[in-house]
Amino acid sequence: MHENLADLERFPRRGFLASGVAAAASLAMTTPILATESAADKPIRIGVVSASIGGKPQKTNGHTWHFAHPFHPTVNLDVVKKYLDPGSARIFEQYFRNPHTNFNVVPFAGTRITHVYDADPVSAAMFAEAFPGVQVATSLEAMAGEVDAVWMGDASGRGEDHFDLVAPGLARGLPTFCDKPIGGTVANTRKILQFATEHKAPIMSSSLFRHQWGTETALRMKASGEYGPLQYVIASQGGGYSHPSWFVYGQHPVWMAVTLCGAGVDAVSMYARENTCHALLTYPDRMPAEVWYGRPDIAKFYCSTSVHFTQKAYEYTPAIEDDYWFGHHYQIVRMAQVFLEMVRTHVEPVPQQEILEVTAIIHAGAKSLEEKGRLVTLAEVLG
Repeated sequence: MHENLADLERFPRRGFLASGVAAAASLAMTTPILATESAADKPIRIGVVSASIGGKPQKTNGHTWHFAHPFHPTVNLDVVKKYLDPGSARIFEQYFRNPHTNFNVVPFAGTRITHVYDADPVSAAMFAEAFPGVQVATSLEAMAGEVDAVWMGDASGRGEDHFDLVAPGLARGLPTFCDKPIGGTVANTRKILQFATEHKAPIMSSSLFRHQWGTETALRMKASGEYGPLQYVIASQGGGYSHPSWFVYGQHPVWMAVTLCGAGVDAVSMYARENTCHALLTYPDRMPAEVWYGRPDIAKFYCSTSVHFTQKAYEYTPAIEDDYWFGHHYQIVRMAQVFLEMVRTHVEPVPQQEILEVTAIIHAGAKSLEEKGRLVTLAEVLG
């Protein structure tokens, strides 16, 4: 990470991003971006909900503190420094709330976080202190009657409490972001999606990886047809694999593969050795995708993806100009923009079939691993 923010002026693409053109240029995701800077007479009210990890609170849940910050006009950096670790506090100061790196859209105009809910009131109060004007909600039902949309964040949980956390808002038809792993199990994921559909509530779930600069570029390349048909994708995740972590962090490369190749996965074969695993996702009508989890050589950038067309291969990490944290900030802003557009249009940006298949792939992979790499069809876990 560049400590001297004057370095920003040395990178042409950073200048391009900071000019605000990036917000208009990044149109590759399913739903186009409308200008978030067009303020409404009445701000869109966002209710933030924090998931737990095995019943224990995530006191400074990065998927609420970090990911939801663009929705709120002000952040008290002194409070951020008081509660968050030094690295997170530095990211808030140097990237998230730095006028030189805000892409001319952060904080979003016409939105604000009005309520926060956490099963642990102390954790909720910490969040409310950092985001001035936010109220601690006494219940999910009460909050659902006071907001226009719900953002439910989960940094490292398994998703077992997600349905209970989002159901009150969905029951009122509120546009809802339900963090990955959306339901943990296939049954719970389907339960959330069906409940949202029954109540005509737009729902979005996604890995942050879906919103990388490189992912958007790869989707533009695919849509243009300029480089020939997409052949295959290799989505790699850094960090050490473990079986429990596959259900949480294995979501990231699986999301990347499905985002780029699309839904329609037929089967999964998975193999693990020491702290690395490999999963092959096969399709009945196209070349497979590969998922690698546990690549130590990409630890600096957290993940790496290579997209192979017939005439060109394109490889990328989340970093922008070799700066992971600047690229991480970009992903956060883009994911929040995509959600905000869903709030305004009620058009779901992520196909529900993709959301369900990601969960199914995770569980098919685990089943394959238990059965010595057998090719496990998604039908076996979806049924």
